[in-house]
Amino acid sequence: MLHESLKCEHACRNTCAMLTSILREETELIKSYEYILKECDYPDVSSFVRHLIESKSRSILKILQKLNELRARGEIGDGVMASYDRP
Repeated sequence: MLHESLKCEHACRNTCAMLTSILREETELIKSYEYILKECDYPDVSSFVRHLIESKSRSILKILQKLNELRARGEIGDGVMASYDRP
C-alpha cells in the first residue's frame, strides 16, 4: 500500500520513484490475487479474481511503458547535453 511517507522527488530523469512504488504495489496485488485464485474454487469468485489479475497486468504493462519512456527521454537529454560538452 502506498504510504504517505513516500514523497515525489521532483527531479526524476531516468526513472520515477512514484511510478516504481506503484509498480511494486500492483505486483504485490497480483501475487495476492493469484493466491486467492489458487485457494478459491468457487467459479464466480475465480472468474472475478482472474479478471482482476488481467486488469492489474495491463496496469503493470502501462507503468512499465511509462518508465521506459522516462528512461528513454532521460537518455536523449543526456546525449544532447553531452554533445555540448565536447571540445
